[in-house]
Amino acid sequence: MSHLATAKAMIDAYNAQDVDAYVAFMTDDACEANYRGDVVREGKEGTRSGLAAAFARWPQNRAEIVDAQAIGNYVLMREHVTRGPATDGSPLVEPFDVIAVYSFEGDLCSRVEFIR
Repeated sequence: MSHLATAKAMIDAYNAQDVDAYVAFMTDDACEANYRGDVVREGKEGTRSGLAAAFARWPQNRAEIVDAQAIGNYVLMREHVTRGPATDGSPLVEPFDVIAVYSFEGDLCSRVEFIR
């Protein structure tokens, strides 16, 4: 599977809110982070629990791939994210766009960084 196909499969799992399928594409020490900044979810287990909590809070959460391209061991995707109403009563989050940079080690994703 190409890196681009893997990143797209991660988005499919994300949209299905299947955290196990999502993290299956990641290295054990993978993380999600703000671009060149703080790690938001650390390790496969931290990503699993962080996404599970986000999906519980925003059960209508989705990411639409607007554009995607692979460059070496990286995949760049522009994603349009909609959250829908939160289950905790917090204010509605307006839809937003992110650029996600997926880094790969071998066939697995080792890091996803978000530019927003």
